[in-house]
Amino acid sequence: MHKIAKFIFFDILKNKIVMVYTLFLFVISWAILGLESNPSKATLNLLNIVLLVVPLLSIVFSTIYVYNSSQFIELLSSQPIPRNRIWSGIFLGLSFSQILAFLVGCGLPILLYSSIETGFSLIIAGVLLTLVFVSFAMLASISSKDRAKGIGIAIFVWIFFNIIYDGILLILMFQFEDYPIEKIMAVLSALNPVGLSRIFVQLQLDVSAMLGYSGAIFKEIFGTGKGLGISIIILLLWSAVPFLISLIKFNKKDL
Repeated sequence: MHKIAKFIFFDILKNKIVMVYTLFLFVISWAILGLESNPSKATLNLLNIVLLVVPLLSIVFSTIYVYNSSQFIELLSSQPIPRNRIWSGIFLGLSFSQILAFLVGCGLPILLYSSIETGFSLIIAGVLLTLVFVSFAMLASISSKDRAKGIGIAIFVWIFFNIIYDGILLILMFQFEDYPIEKIMAVLSALNPVGLSRIFVQLQLDVSAMLGYSGAIFKEIFGTGKGLGISIIILLLWSAVPFLISLIKFNKKDL
């Protein structure tokens, strides 16, 4: 497993798309953090870009990479190597390479221009989002042999969590505003890894005015310290569950 992960890790680091992704994050992060004197405000501005770019790149790139590596995966499967190790090695290689790209792109500017207190939460959120959407990519790619359908599923997952889900929450809030649905809304907000990452960073920065309805409810019910811990645990579950489902599918799939 470690040899597979290492091979994929170094193979992805040489990919031009990952290099452009790293450079893009670095330039954007450097520009936002360098020009804004308020670290908290700069972190929030950068957060909006991270929540769009990181999940999109992670899920689309990983899905395409798995499809392009289908012959390599078939070759490994024909060897006396447990399928669990093959699939886990691919996941680790994809995850670590993109996490490294994110840390170089966003982490270095944060260390240079922002304080650890304000920037560390954003780094954690970006790392966890990378894990979550690489996990979704593994599930999308194993769910269909059709490359176009698999990539379509991956893009839909990104659109759903970035756009559609928030719209559904707004509709529910307006429809049931006369009822005590605060706890239900807190639970529903945790069912969106992108929204939960936003709440996680905002809780760390303690910008109550910018938390939004779901974030304010989340803070009211769980508090700041407990809310941070719960957010990390839920995001880790979001990264584990889709991967485990994809692992089960891969073990059963006839390659």
